[in-house]
Amino acid sequence: MDVLDQPLRTAEFVAVDVETNGCAGDECELTEVWAVLVGGGELHDRFQSLVAVRRPLTRGVERLTGITQAMVACADPPARILPRLAERLEGRAMVAHAAPFDRGALARAFAAEQLTWPEPPILCTIALARRFAPLAGQRRLAELARALDIPVERSHRALPDAETSARIFCALFGRLCAHAQTVRDAVELLKPRRRSRRRRPPGRLQADANPPPAIDFAGLPDGPGVYVFRDGAGRPLYVGKSVRVRSRARSHFAPGSRHAGWTNHAAVVDHHATRSELAALVVESRLIKRLRPPGNVNLKRVDPWVYILCRLDIPFPILEVAPRPAAGLAVCVGPLRGRAVVAELVEQLNSLFGLRHCGRKLPRREHPSAYGQMGRCLSPCLGDLDPNLYRRRLDAALALFGGGDDARVALLDHVEARMRAAAAECKFERAAALRRRHRRLAVLLERMDGFLRAAHAAPRLVLAPGAGRTSGFDAFWLIGGRVVDWGPLPSEVELERRTALALASRPPLGAPGWIHPAEVDEARIVATWLASRPEVPWLGLEPPPPAAAIAAFLAEARGSAG
Repeated sequence: MDVLDQPLRTAEFVAVDVETNGCAGDECELTEVWAVLVGGGELHDRFQSLVAVRRPLTRGVERLTGITQAMVACADPPARILPRLAERLEGRAMVAHAAPFDRGALARAFAAEQLTWPEPPILCTIALARRFAPLAGQRRLAELARALDIPVERSHRALPDAETSARIFCALFGRLCAHAQTVRDAVELLKPRRRSRRRRPPGRLQADANPPPAIDFAGLPDGPGVYVFRDGAGRPLYVGKSVRVRSRARSHFAPGSRHAGWTNHAAVVDHHATRSELAALVVESRLIKRLRPPGNVNLKRVDPWVYILCRLDIPFPILEVAPRPAAGLAVCVGPLRGRAVVAELVEQLNSLFGLRHCGRKLPRREHPSAYGQMGRCLSPCLGDLDPNLYRRRLDAALALFGGGDDARVALLDHVEARMRAAAAECKFERAAALRRRHRRLAVLLERMDGFLRAAHAAPRLVLAPGAGRTSGFDAFWLIGGRVVDWGPLPSEVELERRTALALASRPPLGAPGWIHPAEVDEARIVATWLASRPEVPWLGLEPPPPAAAIAAFLAEARGSAG
């Protein structure tokens, strides 16, 4: 059977690590090779050998690896070592940390000795960790191993590095098997997804660019707004925005500028004039998502966000990760990027607050589950738990998503206090686990902080001043981080009416706390723009302001602008 078609659970792997003389290209020589046989999630046979080199080693390489010139002087030549390695790779997949480097060094060594490189399927532990251990911030071998609770005794020698790579692979092997059936599936799953961007030679840029087409730019405004280039059939090609639309649209065809592919097909340009820069940003985001022009790269895709849900209509509610908000009596938090990261946060909160780890249906047990025996669950399944105690724990967990800093700081302080208490009792393994939990929670809460602040921000009316030569204001009604209404600043009476309508258009799921994935980019754009302009006038809408407060706000804003 072909190696690629072997079932992943029963396949054998060889974790390989090589040390080199530090040179590049044809001058690169192997100094040491280690291979560790991995099967069934365990380490088996080891193969090790120093390799003789033709060129002397540098002092830097000797200090880094600990391999001296005297050690490789009496070693076997590559022609004797490489066939033995090829035998071990036969019928097996190769595992390596930063696999492209090891694969390239071995392939060059085989070619230099006129031997055939066996071309085994290769799995990279960096790609494996990037997919199944997203909270490990560092991808270097030692840091990644420590994040997975794998002891590291020594690095930059082939044996310790090969064994560490093998142990990392074993630690993540179960998660890999849950997503891949065969070795071929695993290779495809971990294959890089990025497409290379190849630059065209400068000469071709000018040769491919057509002369500026006969587009009428005279009708475009000289103030802020959004412009849309279309082809002869009216299909949208590119959407852009600027505080000076006419000059920005002309710049796409200026001599010496880098011409994009869509410029060769542009025939007409239309526009949407605005008063403020913020309005132009919002209109641009919405048009790109609606028209999906081929010339735009950013803002066009709706990323696969997920939500943290807590359905309150079930006994002893649980925290769960879902691809969309839930209707009915539920708390929804999000959207948050990265299902694996969010699932890790939910797991940490469940264990910290003793919440249920099982599904929505509450099973009845005679004995605590494994989580209950470890003290990580209050075990309501036994039928003797006070529901009020469980609800207090649940409320403490949900308080993290209230948009303020107090609950998050209190959580991290609580974990740190437990860590120090465990260390004082000489429970050092428990203290180390709590320290890792503290670090992971801090990273996760920092990642979601921006969206939580926007989603839980109090309703407000923002007046964005005109940009460039444009005077006046654009009014924006922001509810839960989203723009529910906007337009040129109306009269006082109309402003009161639209404010009441905006407050009535609360999210369908109750209080603010979640943002639809299609609105994520817009919420980020508005939050970033407001953060960079703290002087912009705004009026809080909670509680709803009386007519006198709105009139005073308008008078003050117009007075400061005049």
